[in-house]
Amino acid sequence: MEPIERFVVYMTNQGTDEHLRQAKVAEVKPYWSVIVVGEVSSAPKIILGGHVIFSMRDKTGEIDCAAYEPTRQFRDVAKKLIIGDKVVAYGGVKEKPELPLTINLEKLSILKLVPVLQKVNPTCPRCGKRMKSEGKDKGYSCKRCKVKVPTSAAKLVEMRREIEVGAFEVPPRARRHLAKPLVRVAYPRREY
Repeated sequence: MEPIERFVVYMTNQGTDEHLRQAKVAEVKPYWSVIVVGEVSSAPKIILGGHVIFSMRDKTGEIDCAAYEPTRQFRDVAKKLIIGDKVVAYGGVKEKPELPLTINLEKLSILKLVPVLQKVNPTCPRCGKRMKSEGKDKGYSCKRCKVKVPTSAAKLVEMRREIEVGAFEVPPRARRHLAKPLVRVAYPRREY
């Protein structure tokens, strides 16, 4: 075996997110890779092929975001967003003549979830059983005790969302070579 004569260390930008740049929606250009902060402005919809598309906006405009079928479970996160959720979208911008500019999502950070409220029938003050509606604006009544209460007795209850605040990324099979995996986000880039 020969002795080692020399060695070389290569520095790379792979897995660093160096391709991404912060941008407002109005500044986004085709073929840029961007980080855009905004809120969901249209409910996610599933289009032919299983792709999930939703729109987000900031103070400067609105842009579509897409989670494509090869991203598998990442699409499930996008499907659970609702209008008003505050998000950060990371990805490359695609331009097609017949479609608006679209961010092909590589990562998605959910900063704030909008509460989802549901109207719940009141409980009977006498027996504790859930009361039934008498009809639109006619109040509620207990079938057991025959107690009646006004419509205003109904309560709004915050429902649990199926997603949580946090960062989400596409699986490795759909990740671009420059995208920084979330497991490495806690370790900032060292300067050389």
